[in-house]
Amino acid sequence: MDSYIIVITIIGLAALSMAWVPAMIEKSFLSYPIIYLLIGVLIYSLPLSLPFPDPLWHEGYAVHLTELSVIVSLMATGLKIRRRVSWKNWKIPLKLVSVTMLLSIGILAFLGWWWLGLAPAAAVLLGAVMAPTDPVLAEQVQVGPPHDTEEDDVRFSLTAEAGLNDGSAFPFVWLAIAIAVGASTGEGWVTEWVLWDLVYKVIAGVAMGYVIGRGLAYLIFYLPRSSSFPETGDGFVALSATLVTYGLTEMVHGYGFIAVFIAALTMSSYEEGHEYHTEMHDFVTQIERILMVILLMLFGGSLVTGLLDHLTWEGVLLGLGFLFIIRPLTAYISIFKDNCSIREKVAISFFGIRGIGSFFYLAFAFNEANFTDTDELWSIVGFIVMVSIVLHGVTASRVMDYLDSSRRRERRAKRRLASENKGRSYRDEQV
Repeated sequence: MDSYIIVITIIGLAALSMAWVPAMIEKSFLSYPIIYLLIGVLIYSLPLSLPFPDPLWHEGYAVHLTELSVIVSLMATGLKIRRRVSWKNWKIPLKLVSVTMLLSIGILAFLGWWWLGLAPAAAVLLGAVMAPTDPVLAEQVQVGPPHDTEEDDVRFSLTAEAGLNDGSAFPFVWLAIAIAVGASTGEGWVTEWVLWDLVYKVIAGVAMGYVIGRGLAYLIFYLPRSSSFPETGDGFVALSATLVTYGLTEMVHGYGFIAVFIAALTMSSYEEGHEYHTEMHDFVTQIERILMVILLMLFGGSLVTGLLDHLTWEGVLLGLGFLFIIRPLTAYISIFKDNCSIREKVAISFFGIRGIGSFFYLAFAFNEANFTDTDELWSIVGFIVMVSIVLHGVTASRVMDYLDSSRRRERRAKRRLASENKGRSYRDEQV
């Protein structure tokens, strides 16, 4: 049978199942990313003549497929955030994408060089690709759709962090590329990296995202009210906005990831109660889920076709240490003075989910420069993402349910205490 027919049938069945699987396993300890990862392992264990899924041999395809998945997810993430941007509202995620991310990159780069014996460029790349949390696989710990107005600190912080640091990590991926190129050519790279990759591209990404977001908000919400310009109700505008924002920003050499998230935030800040925000979010989320299903099955297939062949015990220990010690500790250090409960800080620190974005950065860097230790890097990153999907997928729903119930108990206790104090004050007045 033609392998193409088999592939589109499998994708169709997997995408169709997404209509029911999340609801079916809602009360279980599993997450649907785990389900589709296992499906990928299963189907690639069968003699079906499917396309080889190992990204080591298809890095160009890996770049574009993961890139599309991430930018679509960033649009969905930005559209559902309801908090106004200010230091008071955003200080936790801003600390996570600065202090936590820089500490994680530095520690991983050092351990990659000292513990694993990687070349300096490869060690920096390992830190850069593993530093950002993933907006694609983190749905269970993120805020709800735009019409869901409640945003607790844990969900908001993890959502905003995932949206911000997928773009914030890009300068450090370019740092690894610059080190690799400089090592082979002997040319200086520091000034260019600072001025171009660290400063200009970030500013260009933020500026383009804001300008395009404002322009789209004007077209969607303001112009139809003040003129005969037709009003749209089509959710696919969100996908179109994603591609336009990313493409235009990349044309001016800005960071498209940053621009897409900023554009989504800018659009969602206008007419906050408008139902069209939900329409756009729902449409782009459906696209995101289809892409995620494809990537998870390919990832599952890569696990049984050679992705982990170059994994060493040192790499295993480093990966586990990163997920259980480095990320939680660096995150807690950055937010321990903030005004939320200890259990919420622990949850924010623990749920640093790694996923599709790491694969994009790694494939992107390998397309831009020649690195040593490429096979080992793919194996380490694949192992960390695999463990993260299982670890965080199994624990996310239970932890979030526990935090929700704890907050409800605290609110009931406060109301009861306020009622008792009010009654006591009334009795004192009567006396």
